[in-house]
Amino acid sequence: MSKRLQSGVDIDLGNQCSRTAYAWAKKSFSNRPAGEGSPVLDVEGSFSNVMDFRGVKIGMSSDGIGTKIEVAERTGIYDTLGYDLIAMTADDLAANGMETVNMTNILDVDLLDHEIVDTLMRGLYDAAKFAKVVITGGEIAELGNRIGGYGPNMHFNWCAAGTAILPEGMTPIDGSDVRPGDAVISLKSRGFRSNGYSLLRRIMEDAFGEAWHLEPYGDTTWGKALLTPSLIYSPLIAAIRKKGYAVNGISHITGGGLGDNFARVLKVAGFGAALTDIYEPLPVMRDIQRIGNVPEEQAYRLWNMGNGMLLAVKAEDAPAIVRFAAGEGYAAKVCGTVTEKPEIVIDTRGNHPKRIAYPVSE
Repeated sequence: MSKRLQSGVDIDLGNQCSRTAYAWAKKSFSNRPAGEGSPVLDVEGSFSNVMDFRGVKIGMSSDGIGTKIEVAERTGIYDTLGYDLIAMTADDLAANGMETVNMTNILDVDLLDHEIVDTLMRGLYDAAKFAKVVITGGEIAELGNRIGGYGPNMHFNWCAAGTAILPEGMTPIDGSDVRPGDAVISLKSRGFRSNGYSLLRRIMEDAFGEAWHLEPYGDTTWGKALLTPSLIYSPLIAAIRKKGYAVNGISHITGGGLGDNFARVLKVAGFGAALTDIYEPLPVMRDIQRIGNVPEEQAYRLWNMGNGMLLAVKAEDAPAIVRFAAGEGYAAKVCGTVTEKPEIVIDTRGNHPKRIAYPVSE
């Protein structure tokens, strides 16, 4: 049964709508049959897909920042959102083993503010440089009162579409090579990334009032703490593959948390996982969970809880991949193993640790 969360977000209904939208999109795959352009390979396990364009494998994905934008509007800090925009798109493509090479973006605004637009695009440039991505186009549309937000300044929605390639000699990663006994590696996150902000904002407003973003939090404010930019994992995934390490499955932990997202990968081969040593939630996540009295199951359904990406690899390769990731500047650890039973079992590390099981099914 569908369950509406504290934020008013219904994840099960969202998943149902996504499946329906994808089913209609899938009907279009035959519009360009082999030999006439770019037939879609229908790669599973992620939120992107892969096309075969006359022998060249090309991936495409699109996403947006969502309501994290309001935190930028509240704080007046706009130069970090580019990291969120690229992470949400390029890391979906990385989950299929694709290397994002270019992106386009659409910025819908109510009324234009050149200074804010300049700051957004400067931040996007910085993020693109980190991810080795070229920004090849975009659109800025003034939509008046069709766009709303916080405060008196420019309000906006920001989305992007990325194009990726598959390095020569490699095949897409879709989870079909995952086998029981594979090690699961977690890549540590540095914040909430760009997911679960409807609940975050509701908790903050209930606890501190309308101007919650100004409330002190340690040596900063709650607004700045919740604006922490996403760490982009796609350069690491590309480097791991080019180094010659085999990766059997990759899960980008976005909305739906560890269970929903890793299930997309594991269901392809019909296996499960025991995640017994995942990263602990960051202090800000524990504090939010405590302030909002968020149950463990809900926290791990909405947020990454310190784990931004999961990789299924051969057990014998796992220690070397963890060391390689550290050398590239990413914290990584072996957090579990792939199991025969089609069920993901998570030993949570939040304020009220418990064992949660998620079924892996179509």
